[in-house]
Amino acid sequence: MRKLLSILFAAISVFTLAIARPALADASTETLAQGAKVFSANCAACHMNGNNVVSANKNLKSAALEKYAMNSAEAIITQVTNGKNAMPAFKGRLNDEQIKAVAAYVLDQSANDWKA
Repeated sequence: MRKLLSILFAAISVFTLAIARPALADASTETLAQGAKVFSANCAACHMNGNNVVSANKNLKSAALEKYAMNSAEAIITQVTNGKNAMPAFKGRLNDEQIKAVAAYVLDQSANDWKA
């Protein structure tokens, strides 16, 4: 019985660690709230509910973020900071903290299929 419990505990631990999103580990409720505000004021016009009005297939849903290698805070921070193609750069409009917060918010929302 003890061996079975040990195996069960180990399996639960491995499963929990395997599904954890390291990029979101530091995202506090306060950071996500700030990210939501920044997103609403600066991003929602083109990316409402994680969509993309300019290029529908390059949206902010988890499958698209993964497909286009944008599924990390670093990639999103770079994109928001410098812009790319039709997306403008926000380097002069948003500070580093705001850009990091919006990246955390996008990752959090994509993990929840933009339902939260």
